[in-house]
Amino acid sequence: MSMHHPDDDLLLSLAVGSLDRASAIVIAAHLEGCTDCCQRLELLEAVGGEMLADIEPVEMEVGAFSRTLERLDPLPALPTAPAASARPRPDLPAGMHWPRSLEGCDITPWKRLGPGMRWSRITVPGDPQANAFLLRMAAGMQLAAHTHGGRELTQVLYGAFDDGRDVWRAGDLDETDGDVHHRPVVTADSECICLVALTGGRTRFDGLIARALGAWMGI
Repeated sequence: MSMHHPDDDLLLSLAVGSLDRASAIVIAAHLEGCTDCCQRLELLEAVGGEMLADIEPVEMEVGAFSRTLERLDPLPALPTAPAASARPRPDLPAGMHWPRSLEGCDITPWKRLGPGMRWSRITVPGDPQANAFLLRMAAGMQLAAHTHGGRELTQVLYGAFDDGRDVWRAGDLDETDGDVHHRPVVTADSECICLVALTGGRTRFDGLIARALGAWMGI
């Protein structure tokens, strides 16, 4: 059972469709294994529906609806089926399954960052700017100390890590920003795989080598 969950603002943004694509696939991955958050999302959707129903109707000007549609950019829905041209997905530990939220996404093979550290870039259909990736680290490995230029959402898919604030296990969601400076360390009992989304800015690593790797990864 997960102990760390998205807050209501994130769930509400997902419900109304205003959440960016990278964050949406991370939150959706969390929802796949969290009944409590699914119930909270349903409640938020119901409250939003009631609020719309209570709004006093106002007659629109002739042509107002058509003008509004012309100003909107088309926004394709998140993919629900695998893309026919998607490359084979990277290997996973025995017993682990891909989140359904990644169906239709292009996922690169694992790329080596250093001893015991690999990563994979995720391309989200319809949003080439979405900054999402997978990070895979061996047991006991630690990520370079860093803070964040924007918001980072991390869904633990396998294993666990400890960053000094708490231990984040499979099923947990971690939300961080520029107020958090940490150094995640994978627990000693197993490797750890995380699904990560960045919005509003890049990761700010302390060390020069880590900064160079982050720039190469585009994170």
